[in-house]
Amino acid sequence: MNRRPTRRAKQLFFCAAVCVACLAGAHIASGAAPDDCHALRKHGHRAEAQKCYESLTSARDPYLRAEGYWGTGNYQEANNQFRIAVAASPANPVIRVRWGRLMHERFNNTDADGLFKEALEKDPKNAQAYYGLALVSADGFDNKAIEFTTKAMELDPKLYEAHELMADLMLEDSDQAKAFAEADEALKISPEALDAMAIHAAIEVLNDRSPDAWLEKIRQVNPTYGEGYALVAHHLVFNRRYEDGIAYYRKAIEADPQLWSARAQLGINLMRLGQEDEPRKQLEMAYNNGYRNEETVNTLRLLDSYKNFVTFKEGNTILKLQKKESDLLRPYYDAELKRIMDTYNKKYKMALPGPVQVEVYPDHEDFAVRTMGMPGLGALGVTFGEVVAMDSPSGRPPGQFLWASTLWHEMSHVYILTATNHRVPRWFTEGLAVHEETEASPEWGDRITPDVVAAIQEKKLLPVADLDRGFIRPDYPNQVLVSYYQAGRICDYIQERWGADKLLDMVHSFAKLTKTPDVIRQELGLAPEEFDKEFLLWLDKDVGQTVANFDKWRAAVKDLVEQAKNKNYDAVLKQGEEVRRMYPDYVYPANAYEFMAQANIAKGDKKAAVAILAAYEKIGGHNPPALKQLASLEEELGNPAEAAATLDRLNYIFPEDEELHRRLGDLWFAEKKFTGAIREYAAVVALQPLDKASAQYNLARAYFAAGQKDQAEDHLLASLEAAPDYRPAQKLLLQMKDSDEGNKNEGK
Repeated sequence: MNRRPTRRAKQLFFCAAVCVACLAGAHIASGAAPDDCHALRKHGHRAEAQKCYESLTSARDPYLRAEGYWGTGNYQEANNQFRIAVAASPANPVIRVRWGRLMHERFNNTDADGLFKEALEKDPKNAQAYYGLALVSADGFDNKAIEFTTKAMELDPKLYEAHELMADLMLEDSDQAKAFAEADEALKISPEALDAMAIHAAIEVLNDRSPDAWLEKIRQVNPTYGEGYALVAHHLVFNRRYEDGIAYYRKAIEADPQLWSARAQLGINLMRLGQEDEPRKQLEMAYNNGYRNEETVNTLRLLDSYKNFVTFKEGNTILKLQKKESDLLRPYYDAELKRIMDTYNKKYKMALPGPVQVEVYPDHEDFAVRTMGMPGLGALGVTFGEVVAMDSPSGRPPGQFLWASTLWHEMSHVYILTATNHRVPRWFTEGLAVHEETEASPEWGDRITPDVVAAIQEKKLLPVADLDRGFIRPDYPNQVLVSYYQAGRICDYIQERWGADKLLDMVHSFAKLTKTPDVIRQELGLAPEEFDKEFLLWLDKDVGQTVANFDKWRAAVKDLVEQAKNKNYDAVLKQGEEVRRMYPDYVYPANAYEFMAQANIAKGDKKAAVAILAAYEKIGGHNPPALKQLASLEEELGNPAEAAATLDRLNYIFPEDEELHRRLGDLWFAEKKFTGAIREYAAVVALQPLDKASAQYNLARAYFAAGQKDQAEDHLLASLEAAPDYRPAQKLLLQMKDSDEGNKNEGK
């Protein structure tokens, strides 16, 4: 069927629009209905719609007054009138549904959810109530959004808004075919389904085709419908095409300068690209006009907190650190960034076109604000083009994550998003980043957790063609983490079977907008279904025994905990070995390695304790007390170099530890590794220790040993300022003077 409107159809549409306006004018005089006002607004007749809503505010019916106040933007009074209306008509589900929609629009999903459920108690077949529940669920990327939308469509096949929402959900799930079909269904029901047109436009943009035909259809219905451009922008941002998304948010504001939601999103996304001035301007404009959702308010607070940060620009990196920890963290981040970029420049055969900005947040809530509104985050780091935001080591309990591993992960995204012009599926870029963590260090990367074991056991791994869904709208708790693991192991498998260059070939294929099934066929020579089977066979060879023994392991580890509690050390060692054999990758709380190490220490066998803790370290264990204990044992047994290497690993896990830096500095100083000793003693000073005199003295003697006398003198004076009678500093001062005198005599 020809979908292009004929001239006659356009004339009929124009007449219909005029008649709607005339009809509304008549209702204003004789008593308007909410649908009349909604129709005027939908067609862009704002002044007429405003008058229509104003007329409703003087109605005798509190429900009509609520709709009127809502339409004029007086949300508090609308809320009051809905409360009166519900009290007057407690059995009416429609009032509760509409009140719920107001709550949803005004950022109160908790009350909205309750009102929709109350409406269903009154009318279990109320399609609009299910649609409302779907809207609430969609905001949180909850898989129930699809379930509720499906129910709404079943109860009311003519509810075109439900088809629009389903199209939106399917496009978020990267299922463009279903999104296209649902948008078409909405348009069959209502040729003026504006969001359905916007979904079609988004599909075109995501495929690098012109959306102009669909955008023109939107303008024919409502030339000021900025929401259409904003919906396209949302899907671009959702697919990590931030600059393109920003351009469409600007189009949305151009169409409707009062679309405060688009202004807020414009500000948030400009901020994601490292800007501050315009984001503040756009966000404040939205806030001052009553658009005060959680994202807007918290992002403005985050911008205010930036006065507490300091920015370091060096070469092609920009490092943004909180002032209180910048002296401590900068040397470690600078060194790791250089190592990462040298590695990726060679591996990916490219250099980044501009500087990369890394922002490190000691307050996890600040980092959460930075990433708000994004799906499926592991909440350790996130990449926006050439901007990386991540938790600081101090933002998490010690040992909960490896900051360096996270940095390698996020920097992989920077390169892959750049290489593909932001046109790579989520599963591949996440999987490759997980793969790169382990490539950087075998001790890093994702270990198989009990959640992953259970998912494999229950055959819940997704086909590779559908793996994106596991990151976006999980079907079960922790599916996001399972999907990270699966995607990472898929990349491991591809490299092992086809070689590392094949991963790079896939990057280039995805850059051409080739879909996952086609990339699998073209680059790996397998049908996606065949690839899935062969990958699962490969994975089973690696972790099959762990999966098969999982139930037995869970029972055994409970008994092991009890044996350790009762100090039955022989039983701990015997049973611990069996527990470890069944599930060697388990390095989380209550792991066999640490129980066995403590049993060996209790029995006086320090060598055995070192062996088991070294195995724990190698397999990826990163509990700081356990690794510090390993270092102590290694030093006791006469292996200072191994002790230093163990402590240095802790710098990648939790560098906010004065004792760690002091001990490592001493070990490296004894080994005459003065550069490393300087770094560690400087870290002690940066942590503002109580004993400032010894901290400054240690740094001074390291500089002196390294031949950097000027630096040594500065820190020696700082030591003596802190404690003028500090004897080691006094002795070093005399030594330095003697050295100076000796140099003068040699020069005569």
